[in-house]
Amino acid sequence: MNYDVIVIGSGPGGYVAAIRASQLGLKVAVVEKENLGGICLNWGCIPTKSLLKSAQAFEYAVHGADYGVAISGEVKADFEAMVKRSRGVAEGMSKGIQFLFKKNKVESIFGWGKLSGKNTVEVTDEAGKKSTYTAKHIILATGARSRELPNLPQDGKKIIGYRKALSLEKQPESMVVVGSGAIGSEFAYFYHTIGTKVTLVEFMPTLVPNEDEEVAKQLERNFKKSKMAVMVSSSVESVDTSGDKCKVTIKTKKGQEVVEADVVLSAVGISPNTEGIGLEELGVAMDNGRVKVDEYYRTNVDGVYAIGDIVAGPALAHVASAEGITCVEKIAGMNPEPIDYSNIPGCTYTSPEISSVGLTEAKAKEAGYEVKVGKFPYSASGKASAAGQKDGFVKLVFDAKYGELLGAHMIGGNVTEMIAEMVVAKKLEITGHELIKTIHPHPTMSEAVMEAAAAAYDEVIHI
Repeated sequence: MNYDVIVIGSGPGGYVAAIRASQLGLKVAVVEKENLGGICLNWGCIPTKSLLKSAQAFEYAVHGADYGVAISGEVKADFEAMVKRSRGVAEGMSKGIQFLFKKNKVESIFGWGKLSGKNTVEVTDEAGKKSTYTAKHIILATGARSRELPNLPQDGKKIIGYRKALSLEKQPESMVVVGSGAIGSEFAYFYHTIGTKVTLVEFMPTLVPNEDEEVAKQLERNFKKSKMAVMVSSSVESVDTSGDKCKVTIKTKKGQEVVEADVVLSAVGISPNTEGIGLEELGVAMDNGRVKVDEYYRTNVDGVYAIGDIVAGPALAHVASAEGITCVEKIAGMNPEPIDYSNIPGCTYTSPEISSVGLTEAKAKEAGYEVKVGKFPYSASGKASAAGQKDGFVKLVFDAKYGELLGAHMIGGNVTEMIAEMVVAKKLEITGHELIKTIHPHPTMSEAVMEAAAAAYDEVIHI
């Protein structure tokens, strides 16, 4: 069967690209080897947020008295129920993609898809039957998987990746989490909150190493305050899984230390899914393990495109979606604006939450900017105090010469919802004084944005 566009992969890059292509009048099919929605909806973004919400609800129950809510009896975390809820949320979202495909006349083809020739995709279904489809345009959106280190081979039982961490049969009593990026920090927070003894190990000097240093230090303080064991500037040298417990040998500044745990979660990044999809046979150019593309996601092979985690750039769901839309709009003859990768928001859904966009203070100075920095603490926010979430702050970085916003870095309650304002502000090249004069509603967490801008110019009122 012939299509205008075939998309291989139905994650947030693939399914969004497919729907947008159909909206633009193209005949579209999506090839998916497992469940619609890819890792994000089934084993990533959505089910993890469900678990984190359960952890937050548990925290509120445990600390109910702090809010004037008397709860009689022991508050217990029902791990199996939390996982069941998470899987139900994921299943519902996957069914939502089915509905969207039907609504937008996007056809689904289930099986393993690979490039088998010019404008040709071969799909092998579960029974091993092969079928061939053709399309003028083929978009690769095959995503990524948990990265494995040689000294941390995942066996799915004692050394696991994020996918298994979402569906363990029972709650482990103890866990070592290796890597403190968004995935590692979120799982560390979840399991620690519901009662697992967690040790979080990070090779770099700070947690969430891609974030502003002050944000990273605040998260470390919060984790340590909650009695989580945090080890920075440390690396896992080996794991002995021969006994009932994992014996994890960790190299620290002070020497080696052995930590015992039921489970080791490896959260040291991702590896792109580029194997077995016909790239080599068709001569698709690669760069450092990822597919090489131009600003409209065209590869060196005419009619073949790639988006999402298999190309260079942040491995984030919203980036993949934006890339998919840009790609198909160009295919459809439009003239979309290329994505500005300097204005991509990032979020980590721990408690407190973290969000950021643009340059950190250190990176701005490295780039040669003279900067003005404004910081407003949540301890001075009326809404944060009322919510019982006084830990955190908003930090804004401005170009001292022109006043342009260079970066925004936040840690605290609701900041993953607040960062979008800063993305818009940065895109529109808003200055510090324009932010100061933008009236923010009271009482809200978002007032901290206005106050942080004012702090950069010595006009802050509430600190």
